[in-house]
Amino acid sequence: MAPPEHPNPAAPSENSQPPAPAAAKGKGKKKEEDDLSEEDLALKEQLELYVARAQDTDPGVQKLALQSMRQEIRSATSSMTSVPKPLKFLRPHYGTLKSYFETMPESELKKYMADILSVLALTMSVEGERESLKYRLLGSEGDIGSWGHEYVRNLAGEIAQEFQKRQDDDLPIDALMELVQQIVSFHMKHNAEPEAVDLLMEVEDLDLLVEHVDTTNYRRACLYLSSSSRYLPAPDDMLALDIAYTIYMKFGDLASALRIALQLDKPMQYVKQVFTTTDDFLLKKQFSYIIARHGLAFEIDDEIAADDNDKEILQEIVNNTKLSEGYLTLARDIEVMEPKSPEDIYKVHLIDGRGASSSLDSARQNLAATFVNAFVNAGFGQDKLMTAPSDSSSSGSSGNWLFKNKEHGKASAAASLGMILLWDTDSGLAQLDKYLHSNDTHVVAGALLGIGIVTCGVKNDCDPALAILMEYIGKDDSNIRIGAILGLGIAYAGSQKEELKMHLSAVLGDSQSPLEVLVFSAIALGLVFVGSCNEEIAQSIIFALMERSEAELAEPIIRLLPVALGLLYLGKQESVEATAEVSKTFDEKIGKYCDVTLMSLAYAGTGNVLKVQKLLGICSQHLEKGETHQGPAVLGIALIAMAEELGAEMAVRSLERLLQYGEQNIRRAVPLALGILCISNPKVNVMDTLSRLSHDADADVSMAAIISLGLIGAGTNNARIAGMLRNLSSYYYKEAAHLFCVRIAQGLVHLGKGLLTLSPYHSDRFLLSPMALGGLVTVLHACLDMKSTILGKYHYILYIIVLAMQPRMLLTVDEDLKPLPVPVRVGQAVDVVGQAGRPKTITGFQTHSTPVLLAAGERAELATEKYIPLTPVLEGFVILKKNPEYHEE
Repeated sequence: MAPPEHPNPAAPSENSQPPAPAAAKGKGKKKEEDDLSEEDLALKEQLELYVARAQDTDPGVQKLALQSMRQEIRSATSSMTSVPKPLKFLRPHYGTLKSYFETMPESELKKYMADILSVLALTMSVEGERESLKYRLLGSEGDIGSWGHEYVRNLAGEIAQEFQKRQDDDLPIDALMELVQQIVSFHMKHNAEPEAVDLLMEVEDLDLLVEHVDTTNYRRACLYLSSSSRYLPAPDDMLALDIAYTIYMKFGDLASALRIALQLDKPMQYVKQVFTTTDDFLLKKQFSYIIARHGLAFEIDDEIAADDNDKEILQEIVNNTKLSEGYLTLARDIEVMEPKSPEDIYKVHLIDGRGASSSLDSARQNLAATFVNAFVNAGFGQDKLMTAPSDSSSSGSSGNWLFKNKEHGKASAAASLGMILLWDTDSGLAQLDKYLHSNDTHVVAGALLGIGIVTCGVKNDCDPALAILMEYIGKDDSNIRIGAILGLGIAYAGSQKEELKMHLSAVLGDSQSPLEVLVFSAIALGLVFVGSCNEEIAQSIIFALMERSEAELAEPIIRLLPVALGLLYLGKQESVEATAEVSKTFDEKIGKYCDVTLMSLAYAGTGNVLKVQKLLGICSQHLEKGETHQGPAVLGIALIAMAEELGAEMAVRSLERLLQYGEQNIRRAVPLALGILCISNPKVNVMDTLSRLSHDADADVSMAAIISLGLIGAGTNNARIAGMLRNLSSYYYKEAAHLFCVRIAQGLVHLGKGLLTLSPYHSDRFLLSPMALGGLVTVLHACLDMKSTILGKYHYILYIIVLAMQPRMLLTVDEDLKPLPVPVRVGQAVDVVGQAGRPKTITGFQTHSTPVLLAAGERAELATEKYIPLTPVLEGFVILKKNPEYHEE
């Protein structure tokens, strides 16, 4: 049994009462020392001794003291959570050492002292003094990493400030740059690539990075560069991408280099460089698939493939001729080949009560059914209205359906055949041909538009669309002319074909052309030369705008002219400024509208915060009646902010504010802006807002909200949105215009039976396809005034949305480009930029066999080691090659 420790427990506490307050002065210090353990106390005394010795007159003693002090500090800088002990105890002596340092003669010892002061300054220097850096530059040239990470980090921060100051005062920066070299190489060796990149951006010398990356860390450095480029102002953003491109090329990661090349300003030369760097023909095929998905008009020449056969194979892939085949493979695999009728989409039997049994065969309802049918069966090549066999006695034969539509409705009906046979040029042109010989001008116009739609995004060396449509541009009937012109615009979007510039500019310059023909010629030119900054076309459109009479400027359709002008500068930022200056001189009816539209399109997809603020400023003004330029400003906010997730979320919040405080014409545009922000990506909060707005008292707001419900759910088959739309169809059963919008939205939600997407972003939301965005922008601007465009006689503008339609699939093919089913994991993409180690890139995945569908924000990775994909981003067509190191278990 243990003996009792204190026989009298009260005694010790009596004795340990502090003595009389006479000793109060020494008490504070004494108390502090009591808190320290014995070893800490010893350390403290030891360090105080070193400080005294360091000021000794004998250099030998000094040196010894400084070395010991250095040893203590170095061995203690390991803990991250608290200030290291030696630094804590040396705090009171910092001033003493500093003043002594000033009196020291120049010598090795003085540099030694400077090193120590530099580390002490880490915790003690005053904010903004940059003392750590000052002493570092005075100190010896030793290895900085040995003082620990925290010290290097602190130095990097001070260098950035010092660099700014020296730049402003025109002082030399060589000494700083030597230090930067050391810090960057330290960071790159210690997995801190983002910090190295940040430092180099601050000192404006990103080129240094190329020397310091190696095979272990180049991917992470490039990932950080390419994702930070979205937040950098121009021209730094392009510079960051350029360095990433150089690094990828250095390490032979060509597929990644190609993705960066497509993002750069003048992609052609970079893309060619990627192609010519490799001799691997398989890789070249994969590159061709990536280019085809991006929609770049690219010519395969002898440098890329010397052999004619090879050249043809690559050009075929670039021309997208395989798209239809791949899409149908996916459809068969998912078993959705069965054609659907509009009734299957409306699901009237699920709606109880009124509006369920409207058996009226009205022209507008038939027109709506035409669009629904076209959207739902897009690309499948068969449906129940237009392509149904006509020999049967049923009333579903195509001839009959065509004539269930009135005048301009027939145009849309004929064009819908183009949408159903999307991407399948051979059978598409064959089936549309019969309508070209019709006596009804509307049918001919529709067939011409249909020819444009069929060949959308699919190029062909013998240009059948060009050959057919060119004959009709100069016809007398303006409907036929519009059909042909719009058809050309859709078929050759982004191709920058010179002959089209010649012919369509002639139409623009012709003073006899009716206004609508002029407008559509401008739109077609804008789509064909999207993002090309072509001065001549800009001039033609500007002249066309200037020569319009007062009456013409009051027409709603005129507002598509500024859109056409903006398309030429889509995403090209500053290049638009000269044109924007000219637009300020226009008639005040259109001048402001033009100015805002140009700005919002030139910065579309750039995430430029300053421009968003400027547009929000425009939206905050209260205007007199008749001003219309706030609509495009609201759309502009969404177009600019859609570049990255953060900006998009903030934009959604800003748009909520506009709904509460904005004028009526702003509120009408907000739903459309939400629609483009979350296109084909039905976020719940946006869905709820739109659902609320779809019952708004203002008819324009509610119609825009209904169309936008279709846009955010486009191609997702989202059950919740489908349910909302069914309820809306019974709510608005007496309102023809609203019901038409509900039908269009229903068609969009079931776009391609849920296999298509309208999102202009692809390749992990990294690349923005200018054609797709151009098509969406045109349709949205037309929707700003629905009554006169989509609900009027220009409903075929809706077909321009075909430019953004792409299969949301992952189709793996073998080396002969035949489909090859392999297991893949599909899950929510995780942002792993700048994270340590090798984090998982997807979460909550399921394993499927290809081909598979990818929803918004999803990413796929191979679930087998047997094959190696030729591109890091699994989307669209991916070529797999056998892994030579794989052995069957």
